[in-house]
Parts: sequence; structure tokens; C-alpha cells
Amino acid sequence: MPMRDTDSRLIQCATRLKLSWTRDHLLELINTVTDAKMTPREVLDYCFSKEIEQREENRIKLANMAAHFPPGNFTLEQFDMTAQPSLDPGIIRELETMEWAKAGENVLFLGPPGVGKTHLAIGLAKRAIGMGMSARFYTAETLLAILEKAQKEGILAEKINEINKFKVIVIDEVGYLSYPATAGHLMFQLVSKRYQNKSIIVTGNRPPGEWGLIFGDSTAATAILDRLLHHSTTVTIRGDSYRIMELKKRNAKRKLPKSSKLPPAPASSAERPPRPHNSSCGTV
Repeated sequence: MPMRDTDSRLIQCATRLKLSWTRDHLLELINTVTDAKMTPREVLDYCFSKEIEQREENRIKLANMAAHFPPGNFTLEQFDMTAQPSLDPGIIRELETMEWAKAGENVLFLGPPGVGKTHLAIGLAKRAIGMGMSARFYTAETLLAILEKAQKEGILAEKINEINKFKVIVIDEVGYLSYPATAGHLMFQLVSKRYQNKSIIVTGNRPPGEWGLIFGDSTAATAILDRLLHHSTTVTIRGDSYRIMELKKRNAKRKLPKSSKLPPAPASSAERPPRPHNSSCGTV
């Protein structure tokens, strides 16, 4: 259908009203409602639904960018539960409802490297975004570096308030490095600020009993854990690393022969066909 003068005016109006879907799909919209013989109410319902759908997609896209997730398809749908038999699927399904985030509770994923802790943490944070909440991802090292820098610059309170704006934050890889005692006090201030109000998802490879060694101060570690664990769900994963399992699968595939058929055995001298006579050698 060719563009009419009225269509141009409609596009200008849609642009002014910030109806981006209507602006970008005007001709498609006109064809759809005409072919479907929609009533005026149905046309409005269709347009408004498409605009809401478009805005929600844009919101989720921007929120995921603001969360600074690491690259990868880390969604709950992509997590392979069958590879980790120690996981209780019922607990994961309960976490997927995000009721804990609405209540300002916390989640801890503990276990050895490579078992899927970070994948689950990011998956839950993305689910929070999909349900209208905000989320932010940090490694423990990065987060503490940010807090230490803010303290040196005299803006620690402002930085903690900035981080605290997110409904859900992920603190990844707690326990992989050890920190000075000052780090424990900084982490405590952040955790204390969010206590019973905003949620934290923690992943770590060491049990809570060893956090005093991580933060170099058992008193600070106890205070952190007291607030983290008060209203929380702790999921301990015991199993093999996904990376190691994938490596084993690849190695197994390399060792497999391309064909299971055995090569034919060489014919015995009695079964070999006679060699063709070469006439150039003459007769005997």
C-alpha cells in the first residue's frame, strides 16, 4: 500500500506522542486491522497492546545493559538441572517465583568452581528484571574496589546509596580471593544498608564458616553473615564442573572411531585374483 498524506501526518503524531511501534509499523498496522475487519475498540486494543509490548522489550533490554552481566546466555531456561543431581529442582522453582526478592530476602549459591552458581545467580537477576525489578552484577573483587575507591574519595555513603538503588544485586565469586580487614567493614556497610529491604545474591566457593579468612576479620564476617543469612535461601551445589564435563565429552568424541566397521581382511594367496598377463614381457 502506497504512503498517503494522511499516513505521513499519522507518523508525525505517533512520533510526537512517542508511540514508537505505531510510528514504525503504520502501514503494517493499517493492513492488519483492515484485513481483520477490526472494530474501533479492537483497533485501539491492538495498538495499545503492541505499544506496551514494545516498551517492555525496550525496558528489559536497557535494564540488562545497566546490569552489566558478563557475556553469555545465562538464563534459568538454559540451565541444565540434570547435570547437577545435588540440586533440588523444587527449590529452584520456588526461587524462580521471585517472592524472596519482593520481600527483600537473599540467596546464597555455594559450591566448587564451575557447577553453575554464577549461571543461576544471573538467571535469577534476569528474571527479576523481567518482572519489573532492577538488578546489578558485580564480582566481589570489583565491588570492593569500587567501595575502597569511594572511601578514599570521601563519597562512600553516596556510592552505597547508588548501589542500593538496585532491587537485586549479585556479588559473584566470594571466596576466590582474600581481602584486608578494611574490605570486611566496607562489605558490612553495604549489606547492612540493604538488610531486610533489598536483595543480594551471593555466589562463593567457601562455606560461611571460612568467611573470616576471606575478609581478614572474623567479627566483620560474622556481622555480614548475620544479616545475609537472617532471611535467605542457601543452595549448596555438589558436583562436577560443567567445563570439565564438557571437556570430557569432547575428548570422548575425539577418541571414537569414525566408523565401527572393521576394514576387510586381506585376501589369502589362494583367494587372490591372478595378475593380468603383461604381453610386453613375451612368452616363456
